[in-house]
Amino acid sequence: MNIIKYPNRTDLEKIIQRPHLDISQLTATVTNVLNDIKSRGDEAVKEYESKFDHVELSSLAVTEQEIEEATQLISIELEESIRLAHYNIHKFHASQRFEGKKIETGPGVTCWQKSIPIERVGLYIPGGTAPLFSTVLMLATPAKIAGCKEIVLCTPPNREGKVNPAILVAAKIAGVNRIFKAGGVQAIGAMAYGTESVPKVFKIFGPGNQYVMAAKQQVSLHDVAIDMPAGPSEVCVIADETANAEFVAADLLSQAEHGIDSQVLLITTSEALLDSVISETERQLESLPRKEIAAKTLENSQFVLVHDTQEAMAISNAYAPEHLIIQTKNYQEMSDRVINAGSVFLGIYACESAGDYASGTNHTLPTHGYATAYSGVNLDSFCRKVTFQHLTEDGVRHIGHAVELMASAEQLDAHKNAMTVRLKSLGEF
Repeated sequence: MNIIKYPNRTDLEKIIQRPHLDISQLTATVTNVLNDIKSRGDEAVKEYESKFDHVELSSLAVTEQEIEEATQLISIELEESIRLAHYNIHKFHASQRFEGKKIETGPGVTCWQKSIPIERVGLYIPGGTAPLFSTVLMLATPAKIAGCKEIVLCTPPNREGKVNPAILVAAKIAGVNRIFKAGGVQAIGAMAYGTESVPKVFKIFGPGNQYVMAAKQQVSLHDVAIDMPAGPSEVCVIADETANAEFVAADLLSQAEHGIDSQVLLITTSEALLDSVISETERQLESLPRKEIAAKTLENSQFVLVHDTQEAMAISNAYAPEHLIIQTKNYQEMSDRVINAGSVFLGIYACESAGDYASGTNHTLPTHGYATAYSGVNLDSFCRKVTFQHLTEDGVRHIGHAVELMASAEQLDAHKNAMTVRLKSLGEF
């Protein structure tokens, strides 16, 4: 880990800098796979499943029988946990429903918005060393609340051609309509272009490795919308002398075990706490099954000692973390100063894991500094706001001349005429 005490301007630039995501070397591979999926459909998807996931598939679709069998393959306790998480996620996202109001902007001129669900959405769920069934809940639950007619899910199967049972159970609970056995670039291509089995969707959601991210970026240029640009997952912890060093270390390690490119940043006002967290991190690391991954991540982590919480928050806002944990005695006051962050966790008991699974907030969040401009996934992510307007005769009289003048000033005479003919019909000339 890199320890920086009382950083200067040069240090600050180093602290907030992410590793450069160079996808140029894999772009050609991704493009070739996408083009193949576009032209050959199911046949190409199956071939890439054989090549990349080492499985021979006769069909891409998950059957109802496979979904029912999955419920027998997970423990009752895990299913109950999934249902608890789904309940909380549903409750929080249902509270985000939009209620449009009709606004009379002037005499005879009424404007309003209507929230309309995206008809068909695609969810990508990684299924490798960490099958993210929690992400199924995070994406399918708000999609269902929004009213999306078709929720399509793609996830890679194992070498026996089976999908992780927890993913299937979560999908059933959250209301996924159709599930397909496809991973990586081939899954993104199948949902973006449509195949004989997989329907074309209008927006793709979900995390993935650098190939998946590159594929999402490519298809978003011409074919389909995506949730957000993304990089490696990250956490920033702000802590003072009142923080619990054991808790802080656990939070840092829970992020570090994601992958060797994960970002871990600690900012503290207490040198004693800094020393305690370093010791506690080293102690807890030894017992982790994913020790090697976490250890590699920690090599690139930043542990920063600052003068006060104001300086700490300034660094955090400049960094714009995906996850921000604030363990300070004045965490409520600190929260009011948050400008850039994906999701914020307040106090010693609000660990990132709570938001990752069951508190109710969404864990699909902007990374790589995109929290300066993007929100995490929420109910609006699955909707479009369509605007409406209605003009009466009084409305034409009220804004008609202004419209004519503005259109004329922009040298758009047909625009002007569209209003002029209406004014004439009302005898305004």
